[in-house]
Amino acid sequence: MSLGAPVASVEVQINEVGPRDGLQNQAKTLLPEQRIRLITALVEAGLGAIEVGAFVSPKSVPCMAGTDQVIAGLPAAAVKYSALIPNRRGYDMALESGIKTVNLVVAASNTMNEKNIRMTTAEAMAVSLDVIKQARSDKLSGQAYIATAWECPFEGAVSEAVVIELAGQLLAQGAANIVIADTIGAADPAAVKSLMQKLVSEYGAEQLSCHFHDTRGMGVANVYAALEVGVRSFDASIGGLGGCPFAPGATGNVATEDVVLLLRQMGLTTGINMAKLLHAVDLAADFTGSCLGGHASKWLKVQAEKGLL
Repeated sequence: MSLGAPVASVEVQINEVGPRDGLQNQAKTLLPEQRIRLITALVEAGLGAIEVGAFVSPKSVPCMAGTDQVIAGLPAAAVKYSALIPNRRGYDMALESGIKTVNLVVAASNTMNEKNIRMTTAEAMAVSLDVIKQARSDKLSGQAYIATAWECPFEGAVSEAVVIELAGQLLAQGAANIVIADTIGAADPAAVKSLMQKLVSEYGAEQLSCHFHDTRGMGVANVYAALEVGVRSFDASIGGLGGCPFAPGATGNVATEDVVLLLRQMGLTTGINMAKLLHAVDLAADFTGSCLGGHASKWLKVQAEKGLL
């Protein structure tokens, strides 16, 4: 079976989070130079949006130390580079680095906020709304992640109404994009379709993205469920790397190569070169020693050996 011919009229954006979410929980800490090489390979593969690092405490997340050095060494390209920030101090560091897009995270469950950023949900929202306002003033783009949108590892199932309300507040303050995140990979396609359909109906699909983990093997199915209700922007991580150090049970993200394969076979355009993407996956595997690849990796490698990619 071929990868299918893309249909230029329907485009889906992939935001590659491997250099941040994929690396933050690895046993091996990569040097800034290695992270730059990995990002460069992703740019060469055609990724148009890449999360390159995080301005967090190196004591809490040592793998993200040196993010300012990574940003200074990024290849010049028409790519939306972004970095995660946990608070106003992180924002100030990001602003100084020259990054143009900052990512904030607010969990839909109070306990997760306390475990992740040592704030209540109300406090996290106050910080996020303040940073988004400041970002607009500084002509930066502020993206907001709503974590544990379907289930929290500490509190269980999360109310759709809570997620919808948080998204509305963030958009009203001027968030450029809202990323609905299945932090521990507990969502199923029916639950994804239910929540995302309500969000699309309320706010439109243009400012909504999804971030899925593949803990229970449903990452690609959840992408498809969101596609069905109009979502056209997704986070993914090369080789399925990932996992949150503050969320028990959160394994790797849905693999970029699996998502790209799904979209290509459905005839949707991503602008990503699969052969070059697999090269980036191999590079990540070489650097980390723990990048297993997506569900379709064996089949894709065979196709690459045959020159069919």
